Amino acid sequence: MYSQVEHPAGGYKKLFETVEELSSPVTAHVTGRIPTWLRGSLLRCGPGLFEVGAEPFYHLFDGQALLHKFDFKDGHVTYHRRFVRTDAYVRAMTEKRIVITEFGTYAYPDPCKNIFSRFFSYFKGVEVTDNALVNVYPVGEDYYACTETNFITKINPETLETIKQVDLCKYVSVNGATAHPHVENDGTVYNIGNCFGKNFSLAYNIIRIPPLQADKEDPMNRSEVVVQFPCSDRFKPSYVHSFGLTSNYIVFVETPVKINLLKFLSSWSLWGANYMDCFESNETMGVWLHVAEKKKGRLLNIKYRTSAFNLFHHINTYEDNGFLIVDLCTWKGFEFVYNYLYLANLRANWDEVKQQAEKAPQPEARRYVLPLTIDKADTGKNLVTLPYTTATATLRSDETVWLEPEVIFSGPRHGTTVTPKLSQQRHEHPLHPTNLHTYLCFFFFIVAFEFPQINYKKYGGKPYTYTYGLGLNHFVPDRLCKLNVKTKETWVWQELDSYPSEPIFVSHPDALEEDDGVVLSVVVSPGAGPKPAYLLVLNARDMSEVARAEVEVNIPVTFHGLFKRA
Repeated sequence: MYSQVEHPAGGYKKLFETVEELSSPVTAHVTGRIPTWLRGSLLRCGPGLFEVGAEPFYHLFDGQALLHKFDFKDGHVTYHRRFVRTDAYVRAMTEKRIVITEFGTYAYPDPCKNIFSRFFSYFKGVEVTDNALVNVYPVGEDYYACTETNFITKINPETLETIKQVDLCKYVSVNGATAHPHVENDGTVYNIGNCFGKNFSLAYNIIRIPPLQADKEDPMNRSEVVVQFPCSDRFKPSYVHSFGLTSNYIVFVETPVKINLLKFLSSWSLWGANYMDCFESNETMGVWLHVAEKKKGRLLNIKYRTSAFNLFHHINTYEDNGFLIVDLCTWKGFEFVYNYLYLANLRANWDEVKQQAEKAPQPEARRYVLPLTIDKADTGKNLVTLPYTTATATLRSDETVWLEPEVIFSGPRHGTTVTPKLSQQRHEHPLHPTNLHTYLCFFFFIVAFEFPQINYKKYGGKPYTYTYGLGLNHFVPDRLCKLNVKTKETWVWQELDSYPSEPIFVSHPDALEEDDGVVLSVVVSPGAGPKPAYLLVLNARDMSEVARAEVEVNIPVTFHGLFKRA
């Protein structure tokens, strides 16, 4: 029998340690065989500097941005990394202190200034961070590292050099944008951001950046707002991390996690606060789902409502016979999950980590089904007629449509055990002949299925079968998962004292099936010997190991990234 690892070794703390950048790429030691068709670069972002001198950063999303790259060519792998030269990083290095306030860390005024200068520095307005540690995405022929503010940073994907800071406010009417834009196959980029209009009116703007045109002009110059979603509260926009997109529709999920703008502006300018201090929850709001027609830029006049949850990542959204299917990684309730991601909590001993995590909202991957047309004669009835889902949508007398989800992946079930079904194609690493677990199971529960990825190029916004995710065991990433969203079958890769990152699916160039390809993940494995980290290559069909490329340096936590084909 195999049971969940209740007390992993303390190696997860290595995810949150400062590292140095590399002056040049280093060659990785490959075991197994890298597919010859896998040519290109895996680019990933995350924090790499967790303190400046004696001043620590306090939250997981505060460390200074480090850009990573694994290059694949003819079965060989190299690894490179450099800090993104944002204003936040450069000024911190120059002044040897934290200069710009981050998500959970307040930047105090320069102690060398006199009391009058320090007092007046509070009234200069909000200085927004450009710490681009969350994701990287293409716009035309360019690549940008980003966080969730209005600043994105243009980088060179070959050398990892920082080129320039770009302020989205100069192109479109947004005060910030998510780090999860949708990039269509023709290069069109869609994103969503808050917009603070006249008289503090609030809205959520969908922005469109067109693909590169024949004249080679920067696509940013042709950016536009295509539709505007209303805000449920005049002074408190919801926190937005991602959204759904299909060929014809845009889906925005408005959660009860709110940003108190008045508190943000007053506290920041008068006595100092970080971003986290300005978040609050509206317990009674529940969740509102908004839908717009993508091509016409027109809102659907249907009020979709459901019970409260936190949301960070959409899995996929698609259309089917007059319905929108919206698959999400949710956290039950209204309390903000990020409250539990302070570094002090994540670096604690396992019993303390577990104790903190058990207080947090619990995870559940869910499917919601939204009918695109309604008839008042159907009041009180379930409008969902699709045969393959148990999700419901009930028209109420107040003309709202109340949604109940189908659970496609559940949260923790303590004491659950399964019998492994090992893949015959499994590659066992010589250093760990007994620790590798690759198996198929029909009733296996982990704490969270998060950081979802799909075969996006072919199935993004379309009906699909498989998603890949990072398994969080009380917020500690200790396994990789593949989920069949139709049958709920789950494949899992896990190795003792090894901590993977978000799985990136790369399709075989001649693939005929949805899951024909490989899954890439950066794994921190401090107990494995002299090489504390490696790039893992899995067969995307059965999650068996194909190869790993080991490096002799630690690699801290990374959040998101992409594979750039050669």
